[in-house]
Amino acid sequence: MLSVRLERPNDFEEWRGKARRLLIAGMKPSQVVWRVGSEESGLFEAGDDMLPNTDGPIGSVPRQFIELAGDVIQHSDPQRFALLYHLLWRLQDDRRILDNAADGVNSLLTRMASGVHRDAHKMKAFVRFRAVHQNGDERYIAWFEPEHFTLESTAPFFTRRFAGMHWGIITPYASALWDKENLHFGPGGSKKDIPTEDAVEDDWRTYYGAIFNPARLKVAMMKSEMPVKYWRNLPEADRIAPLIRNARQMEQDMIARATTQPPARHMRQKARVIEEESQPIQSLADAAVAIDNCRRCPLYEHATQAVFGEGPKAAEVMFVGEQPGDQEDLAGRPFVGPAGQVFDDAIKNAGIDRSRLYVTNAVKHFKFIPRGKRRIHQKPNAGEIQACRFWLNLEREFVKPRIVVALGATAAQSLVGKAVSISRMRGQPIDLADGSVLYITNHPSYLLRIPDPETKARERQKFQEDLALIHTHMQRLEKS
Repeated sequence: MLSVRLERPNDFEEWRGKARRLLIAGMKPSQVVWRVGSEESGLFEAGDDMLPNTDGPIGSVPRQFIELAGDVIQHSDPQRFALLYHLLWRLQDDRRILDNAADGVNSLLTRMASGVHRDAHKMKAFVRFRAVHQNGDERYIAWFEPEHFTLESTAPFFTRRFAGMHWGIITPYASALWDKENLHFGPGGSKKDIPTEDAVEDDWRTYYGAIFNPARLKVAMMKSEMPVKYWRNLPEADRIAPLIRNARQMEQDMIARATTQPPARHMRQKARVIEEESQPIQSLADAAVAIDNCRRCPLYEHATQAVFGEGPKAAEVMFVGEQPGDQEDLAGRPFVGPAGQVFDDAIKNAGIDRSRLYVTNAVKHFKFIPRGKRRIHQKPNAGEIQACRFWLNLEREFVKPRIVVALGATAAQSLVGKAVSISRMRGQPIDLADGSVLYITNHPSYLLRIPDPETKARERQKFQEDLALIHTHMQRLEKS
């Protein structure tokens, strides 16, 4: 029996090199035992130093196998090396094995690859950084316990998402360190190497409490998406038990706070006939006053009031949403409802200061249909979007933002002048005629409407990555 030793538990190129040498030596899978690191060899096992060296190609395999093996090698099952070599040996005679879903080894390896993908997703979702101050510098450290050896393949995600900060992720088997320029890997550690708590912990608790929806609580599904084994490392986990315990009362409170028709005195506004823009508009303040008399489309007839933008008069960044919602219509301010809370949390997580932003909507009046005492949101049509471009163009003219962010398809249509695909345009800076740069992403309300937890987490991640690009652009402007 030949003992083949690997130095690392998840180095695909190392395993690939040994497997090629085994093939050229004609070693059958039944003649090979795989060992990792300092794992002891059996009494009757010979070392692999007898294998021939080769750098050239040995046989051939489909690209599909290379991709599969690159995933499976990260699995924690000690039989993964033997299973991969067993499949590799058989592929030399039959390249169609990978197309046979009923093949036992092929099926097992496919499930192992899926397990690795899930583990990487959980790392992206459940890593929680804590601040560490060293010599006046702020660094962030996180402890995570993956099921498999997925740190090396997942760490590049964090370099893209947190490119502007020093961070480290410590796992029991390895660590990853990012110095804002280079990614380094080192030995593993233990949880005691990580600070016990910092100020960011409260942000996570607040965020989790804000997005918790008691009306959609399904404990079994929640535990499936957020396995209990991860709870001990999640600061928000201490909120789970009381939130579940109080879910019924919270649901009743939500029903009691359901959206209602505005007061009658506001509804009587539709009977007033006021000449639109009776005074010339020469400033942002003038526009904020004049919009109360807007009759450019019929939406004013039933809305409580026009909702103008707010923020610094010379903000470098302008965020444009679709239209006011129920709560914005009553308050007369943009982004104060549930979508506004998601927006506030997301920009905070991206490191963007809300007080530096000008936030507004493409359409200034709330469009809805009454349903009992509730008002149900309706999407503005092309004519209403076009009519309200007058006010959005005034805001852009007076604020003169250098970056404009379209939140959703309605905002993008208003700014670009035609319908666009968010999936194709997001992440791409678009030069506008006035010299500003446009970014397009989803509206926060879209994230609230996604029922599937995994899809919701994936879309929130994309939204957060879009905001990170915008933050990076803001930082470049500050330096220029």
